[in-house]
Amino acid sequence: MVAIQISNVEKRFHAVQALQGVSLSVGEGEFFGLLGPNGAGKTTLISIIAGLTRADRGNVSIAGHDVVGDYRQARRKLGVVPQELVFDPFFTVRETLRLQSGYFGLKNNDAWIDEVMHNLDLTGKADANMRTLSGGMKRRVLVAQALVHKPPVIVLDEPTAGVDVELRQTLWKFIARLNREGHTVVLTTHYLEEAQALCGRIAMLKAGQVVALDSTAALLKRISGSQLILNLKVALPENLKPLLCHADELAAGNQFTLRVNDYAEVEPILAHLRQAGVGIEDMHLQQADLEDVFIQVMEGEK
Repeated sequence: MVAIQISNVEKRFHAVQALQGVSLSVGEGEFFGLLGPNGAGKTTLISIIAGLTRADRGNVSIAGHDVVGDYRQARRKLGVVPQELVFDPFFTVRETLRLQSGYFGLKNNDAWIDEVMHNLDLTGKADANMRTLSGGMKRRVLVAQALVHKPPVIVLDEPTAGVDVELRQTLWKFIARLNREGHTVVLTTHYLEEAQALCGRIAMLKAGQVVALDSTAALLKRISGSQLILNLKVALPENLKPLLCHADELAAGNQFTLRVNDYAEVEPILAHLRQAGVGIEDMHLQQADLEDVFIQVMEGEK
């Protein structure tokens, strides 16, 4: 079954074409990543999914319910954690979550509220007023609000932006558990290591268009080989500069990242350095990761 279906969605804000014919689907139970640079259209797309913004063209449905024509059922199926810290300063944490439950007509929901607070380490702040909480605690409450009605589809828009390591670990442990229990999760994040570790499939947006859509494993295979990272005592010899990764061409200092296909290519590089009399202060070999794929895709879609 399809959890989210997005078909030919377009959205313009005055002179800016925010989305240009975006089409993709997210299967039930997937952990799906939506990545892209700032201004790519990710938050606009999430706003359309959540019913906060209407598309100029195209359709979006949540678990088969159109977000415009059947918005009541669509919103019951969805929980969204926004980027912004939005809260009512006049309620405690528990009151906030009870109020959120009421929006969905849920009575006697305290057992689930207690469980959510426990898993997000909010129990000790249950009776604290929202305005007294730190930014990280407020973000935990936003996550709890999105989960309070047990939505089968969860959308997380930059949920760990600017928060501490403890919250990131606590959040991902709970979200991963919900995903294992069958909840569909859609994540946008600039922490690409999170997306690589968590997401089974990823879509990349640029300028309002989908420029890559595949499994995480398949995307990682787009870049063959590894990276040889060298800290040299002087500049890189000219005959090795064609091997430089694009992102490293303007790097400051004497650290250079070279693309290599396999271990057999390392020794010829070292031989070139010896021949040029270039000393090595440090070196290590690392496999390509999602950040490398992201840079390659974005540079290839100019």
